[in-house]
Amino acid sequence: MNRKNFLSSLGLAGIALPGLAAARSGNNADDALVIPPYLAAGDTIGITCPAGYITEKEIEASVKEMQRWGFKVKVGSTVGKRDFTYGGTDTERANDLQQMLDDDEVKAIMCARGGYGAVRIIDRVNFESFSKAPKWIIGFSDITVIHSHLVRNYGIASIHSKMCNSFPDDMATADAVQVESIHSIGRALKGEPVRYTFPANGSNRIGEAEGVLTGGNLKTLESLSGSRSDIHTTGKILFVEDTGEYLYSIDRMFWNLHRTGKLSGLRGLIIGGFKVKGDDPGEEFGKSLQDIVLDKVKDYSYPVCFDFPVGHQKYNVALKCGVRHQLMVKPGECTLTETK
Repeated sequence: MNRKNFLSSLGLAGIALPGLAAARSGNNADDALVIPPYLAAGDTIGITCPAGYITEKEIEASVKEMQRWGFKVKVGSTVGKRDFTYGGTDTERANDLQQMLDDDEVKAIMCARGGYGAVRIIDRVNFESFSKAPKWIIGFSDITVIHSHLVRNYGIASIHSKMCNSFPDDMATADAVQVESIHSIGRALKGEPVRYTFPANGSNRIGEAEGVLTGGNLKTLESLSGSRSDIHTTGKILFVEDTGEYLYSIDRMFWNLHRTGKLSGLRGLIIGGFKVKGDDPGEEFGKSLQDIVLDKVKDYSYPVCFDFPVGHQKYNVALKCGVRHQLMVKPGECTLTETK
């Protein structure tokens, strides 16, 4: 659904109470989806820190690159602030995000970095004005909290991608996959349809699926279970990624997905990058990531692909959460394509 159609439907959608999600969309595969307006040259991207701290120096490369894309940049008050691990106190971070959400000049919001902290402020934020004039929110890792909250409660799409702290200082000397990952953000913001093709993993399960894309950091998704930011996955394509976890912990998280029913009604499953901690001596888990995943989905027939370029790694492409995609898993290659 485009912005015009969304605004015309507000009379039927009810009123969102301040700080309380309307919980009207994102629950079912056929719910109407709200696609924020794509950006044009001269539009403004705001930068804020809803989670970890970052310095003004550390965002310079991202600011210059977004300006090269033709956008203006507005730096939020939390950039350069620090409250221990956070980019300011909970109140400062909530207020800065709120200001960006309510600022008509800002057409998209880039989260400066992940870390931890978004869950501490999500219930302080009033999304009422934002839901009437949605804009793209960009980020990954801890920002999974915001992605999940938006699609669950408002059915509003967002962009899962690298953030300011991942922009290379010199694009000319950066790795090709890093450059591709950064440029994919600009393409997504300008409305270019997503299409990624990548080599097949021998553990993939062949098949084809179409559905709304949802997901993010697996540990964060687990922590949201049972909350009003918890995602619904029935009829959707789920993608997950994680870093710094032991195999037994990953197994436990997939058991959470299994036992909460999040794997049973999927159209497809995408496994992104997983940086796994080595087993402690004498505490070997005995199963690989592929073993863990395939065991949990053995009773279902949808396609499964491993090694998708998303996660805490250089090759981390932009994905549009809350937008319909087609997943093709073939013996030689896999393709994820945005559909209309």
